[in-house]
Amino acid sequence: MTSQPIQYEERENALNQLQGELLEALLQADEDCYPWNPADPDSEAYFATLEREFLLEPCQDDGEIASKSQRLFDQLHQCWTSLVSSATETFKPSFPEQFAHVPQIWLEAITNQAQQVFRTNLSLAEQLVLCVKPLLPNWAEDDLLTLARPWAYAMRSNLEPVSIRAVEWTELSPMEQARLSLALAHSALVQLQDSTGGS
Repeated sequence: MTSQPIQYEERENALNQLQGELLEALLQADEDCYPWNPADPDSEAYFATLEREFLLEPCQDDGEIASKSQRLFDQLHQCWTSLVSSATETFKPSFPEQFAHVPQIWLEAITNQAQQVFRTNLSLAEQLVLCVKPLLPNWAEDDLLTLARPWAYAMRSNLEPVSIRAVEWTELSPMEQARLSLALAHSALVQLQDSTGGS
């Protein structure tokens, strides 16, 4: 002989009680409820009253509505642009010591590029490549994408992908310079994401 656990029975009783109370409240409602059947002749008056409450001004024609809505969208776009630009204009990244030997021109160029590509719908790897491509014109984009993969995956999982030798910039091979540039772009994009709320 099997019996249901006591805890299950208590939940079942509580659910039945709540359903009964809800049904009772619905049946005792004094005010008119929403008409569930729009084909019912009585519901026509209800819907007509609702529509009158939300009518646009009668003097507005299609052209006037279009121009006012365009002004609204322009203002929304301006607000959004100023919000994003104010968050990125004040962006001054603080880079770890491993980037101390990178030329200042490269730091600034990658930071500026990161601000431009940050809000694009591109993949993380493509954003990283766009950040360094102007500084590495001799590199093929596919090669940079291949090098950027570890940082793109690291951005998703918050891991540090590749270690870079801490030596003078001129002593690095072109491959190491490209990797260090991508690491710098990764750091800038992560800091941008953190400064704008991680959207």
